[in-house]
Amino acid sequence: MSYIKKPKIYGENFTKNELGMTFTDYEGAMSTLCAGCGHDSITGAIIQSVFDLNIPPHRMIKMSGIGCSSKTPAYFANQSHGFNSVHGRMPSVATGANAANRELFCIGVSGDGDTLSIGMGQFSHAIRRNLNMLYVIENNGVYGLTKGQFSASADVGSTAKKGASNKHIPIDPCQIAITLGATFVA
Repeated sequence: MSYIKKPKIYGENFTKNELGMTFTDYEGAMSTLCAGCGHDSITGAIIQSVFDLNIPPHRMIKMSGIGCSSKTPAYFANQSHGFNSVHGRMPSVATGANAANRELFCIGVSGDGDTLSIGMGQFSHAIRRNLNMLYVIENNGVYGLTKGQFSASADVGSTAKKGASNKHIPIDPCQIAITLGATFVA
Protein backbone atom coordinates (compact mmCIF):
# COMPACT_ATOMS: atom_id res chain seq x y z
CA MET A 1 0.00 0.00 0.00
CA SER A 2 1.27 3.46 -0.75
CA TYR A 3 1.85 5.52 2.33
CA ILE A 4 2.01 9.30 2.34
CA LYS A 5 3.06 10.89 5.61
CA LYS A 6 0.57 13.52 6.68
CA PRO A 7 2.16 16.70 8.05
CA LYS A 8 1.50 17.29 11.76
CA ILE A 9 0.10 20.70 12.55
CA TYR A 10 0.23 21.87 16.15
CA GLY A 11 -1.58 24.83 17.62
CA GLU A 12 -2.00 26.12 21.13
CA ASN A 13 -5.66 26.86 20.48
CA PHE A 14 -6.58 23.40 19.18
CA THR A 15 -9.50 21.84 21.01
CA LYS A 16 -8.40 19.04 23.32
CA ASN A 17 -10.41 16.14 24.68
CA GLU A 18 -10.34 14.93 28.31
CA LEU A 19 -7.08 13.08 27.60
CA GLY A 20 -5.41 16.32 26.47
CA MET A 21 -5.23 15.08 22.87
CA THR A 22 -6.17 17.06 19.77
CA PHE A 23 -8.10 15.85 16.74
CA THR A 24 -4.82 15.57 14.81
CA ASP A 25 -3.52 13.09 17.42
CA TYR A 26 -6.17 10.69 16.10
CA GLU A 27 -5.31 11.04 12.43
CA GLY A 28 -3.23 8.62 10.40
CA ALA A 29 -1.60 8.66 6.99
CA MET A 30 -2.77 10.79 4.09
CA SER A 31 -5.52 9.09 2.10
CA THR A 32 -4.76 7.59 -1.29
CA LEU A 33 -8.39 6.67 -1.99
CA CYS A 34 -10.29 8.02 -4.98
CA ALA A 35 -11.91 11.40 -4.42
CA GLY A 36 -15.64 11.17 -3.85
CA CYS A 37 -15.87 7.48 -2.94
CA GLY A 38 -17.13 8.20 0.58
CA HIS A 39 -14.57 6.12 2.46
CA ASP A 40 -12.70 9.22 3.63
CA SER A 41 -15.94 10.54 5.16
CA ILE A 42 -16.17 7.31 7.16
CA THR A 43 -12.58 7.77 8.31
CA GLY A 44 -13.40 11.33 9.40
CA ALA A 45 -16.41 10.11 11.37
CA ILE A 46 -14.32 7.43 13.10
CA ILE A 47 -11.65 10.00 14.02
CA GLN A 48 -14.26 12.40 15.40
CA SER A 49 -15.97 9.63 17.38
CA VAL A 50 -12.88 8.21 19.07
CA PHE A 51 -11.70 11.77 19.82
CA ASP A 52 -15.08 12.66 21.39
CA LEU A 53 -15.19 9.37 23.33
CA ASN A 54 -11.69 10.01 24.73
CA ILE A 55 -10.35 6.64 23.60
CA PRO A 56 -6.55 6.60 23.81
CA PRO A 57 -5.21 5.64 20.36
CA HIS A 58 -2.75 3.15 21.85
CA ARG A 59 -5.72 1.29 23.40
CA MET A 60 -7.33 0.66 20.00
CA ILE A 61 -6.86 -2.17 17.54
CA LYS A 62 -7.90 -1.73 13.92
CA MET A 63 -8.78 -4.71 11.76
CA SER A 64 -9.70 -4.84 8.11
CA GLY A 65 -10.25 -7.21 5.26
CA ILE A 66 -9.40 -6.73 1.59
CA GLY A 67 -10.43 -4.07 -0.89
CA CYS A 68 -10.59 -0.28 -0.71
CA SER A 69 -11.87 -0.52 2.86
CA SER A 70 -8.65 -2.26 3.91
CA LYS A 71 -6.84 1.06 3.52
CA THR A 72 -9.09 2.90 6.00
CA PRO A 73 -7.32 1.81 9.22
CA ALA A 74 -4.10 3.44 7.99
CA TYR A 75 -5.89 6.79 7.88
CA PHE A 76 -6.79 7.06 11.58
CA ALA A 77 -5.16 6.52 14.97
CA ASN A 78 -1.59 6.01 13.78
CA GLN A 79 -0.54 5.23 17.38
CA SER A 80 -2.72 2.11 17.43
CA HIS A 81 -2.12 -1.41 16.21
CA GLY A 82 -3.75 -2.79 13.09
CA PHE A 83 -4.00 -5.87 10.93
CA ASN A 84 -5.17 -6.47 7.36
CA SER A 85 -6.66 -9.95 7.17
CA VAL A 86 -7.42 -12.09 4.15
CA HIS A 87 -10.62 -11.60 2.20
CA GLY A 88 -13.71 -11.99 4.38
CA ARG A 89 -11.83 -13.09 7.49
CA MET A 90 -11.56 -9.84 9.45
CA PRO A 91 -14.14 -10.94 12.08
CA SER A 92 -12.12 -14.07 12.93
CA VAL A 93 -8.91 -12.08 13.34
CA ALA A 94 -10.79 -9.53 15.46
CA THR A 95 -12.18 -12.38 17.58
CA GLY A 96 -8.65 -13.62 18.26
CA ALA A 97 -7.36 -10.14 19.10
CA ASN A 98 -10.33 -9.53 21.38
CA ALA A 99 -9.78 -12.85 23.16
CA ALA A 100 -6.09 -12.02 23.66
CA ASN A 101 -6.79 -8.60 25.19
CA ARG A 102 -10.34 -7.64 26.08
CA GLU A 103 -9.17 -4.23 27.33
CA LEU A 104 -8.53 -2.94 23.81
CA PHE A 105 -11.20 -1.10 21.82
CA CYS A 106 -11.62 -3.10 18.61
CA ILE A 107 -12.60 -1.40 15.35
CA GLY A 108 -13.21 -3.61 12.32
CA VAL A 109 -13.52 -2.00 8.90
CA SER A 110 -14.73 -4.02 5.95
CA GLY A 111 -16.27 -3.36 2.57
CA ASP A 112 -19.59 -4.59 1.26
CA GLY A 113 -17.82 -7.08 -0.99
CA ASP A 114 -15.54 -8.29 1.80
CA THR A 115 -18.40 -8.69 4.30
CA LEU A 116 -21.42 -9.60 2.19
CA SER A 117 -19.82 -11.95 -0.30
CA ILE A 118 -16.94 -14.11 0.90
CA GLY A 119 -17.23 -12.92 4.52
CA MET A 120 -20.97 -13.42 5.12
CA GLY A 121 -20.44 -16.38 7.44
CA GLN A 122 -17.76 -14.55 9.41
CA PHE A 123 -20.03 -11.48 9.72
CA SER A 124 -22.96 -13.60 10.91
CA HIS A 125 -20.97 -15.48 13.54
CA ALA A 126 -19.34 -12.31 14.90
CA ILE A 127 -22.85 -10.99 15.55
CA ARG A 128 -24.07 -14.31 16.94
CA ARG A 129 -21.13 -14.39 19.39
CA ASN A 130 -21.78 -10.73 20.31
CA LEU A 131 -18.15 -9.85 19.64
CA ASN A 132 -17.22 -6.63 21.46
CA MET A 133 -16.21 -4.50 18.49
CA LEU A 134 -17.29 -1.68 16.26
CA TYR A 135 -17.89 -3.32 12.86
CA VAL A 136 -18.01 -0.72 10.08
CA ILE A 137 -19.14 -1.82 6.61
CA GLU A 138 -18.10 0.64 3.92
CA ASN A 139 -21.08 -0.09 1.71
CA ASN A 140 -21.03 1.59 -1.70
CA GLY A 141 -22.54 -1.18 -3.84
CA VAL A 142 -19.45 -1.69 -5.98
CA TYR A 143 -16.12 -3.51 -6.08
CA GLY A 144 -13.96 -0.42 -6.53
CA LEU A 145 -10.53 -2.06 -6.75
CA THR A 146 -11.61 -4.39 -9.54
CA LYS A 147 -13.13 -1.52 -11.49
CA GLY A 148 -16.82 -1.45 -10.95
CA GLN A 149 -18.57 -4.80 -10.64
CA PHE A 150 -21.70 -4.74 -8.50
CA SER A 151 -21.34 -5.88 -4.91
CA ALA A 152 -23.92 -8.02 -3.11
CA SER A 153 -25.55 -4.86 -1.74
CA ALA A 154 -26.04 -3.03 -5.07
CA ASP A 155 -29.60 -1.89 -5.68
CA VAL A 156 -31.68 -3.57 -8.38
CA GLY A 157 -31.43 -1.44 -11.51
CA SER A 158 -28.06 0.09 -10.64
CA THR A 159 -26.07 0.75 -13.79
CA ALA A 160 -22.36 -0.01 -14.15
CA LYS A 161 -19.88 2.19 -16.01
CA LYS A 162 -20.21 0.05 -19.12
CA GLY A 163 -24.01 0.07 -19.04
CA ALA A 164 -24.82 -3.28 -17.42
CA SER A 165 -27.79 -3.24 -15.07
CA ASN A 166 -27.92 -5.10 -11.76
CA LYS A 167 -30.78 -7.62 -11.67
CA HIS A 168 -30.00 -9.23 -8.29
CA ILE A 169 -31.84 -8.42 -5.09
CA PRO A 170 -29.42 -6.68 -2.70
CA ILE A 171 -28.34 -8.13 0.63
CA ASP A 172 -29.22 -5.76 3.49
CA PRO A 173 -26.49 -5.99 6.17
CA CYS A 174 -28.52 -4.00 8.71
CA GLN A 175 -31.50 -6.32 8.38
CA ILE A 176 -29.22 -9.34 8.82
CA ALA A 177 -27.52 -7.81 11.87
CA ILE A 178 -30.85 -7.02 13.55
CA THR A 179 -32.22 -10.49 12.76
CA LEU A 180 -29.13 -12.11 14.31
CA GLY A 181 -29.44 -10.00 17.47
CA ALA A 182 -26.76 -7.32 17.08
CA THR A 183 -26.84 -5.00 20.08
CA PHE A 184 -26.51 -1.79 18.01
CA VAL A 185 -27.06 -1.25 14.29
CA ALA A 186 -26.94 2.05 12.42
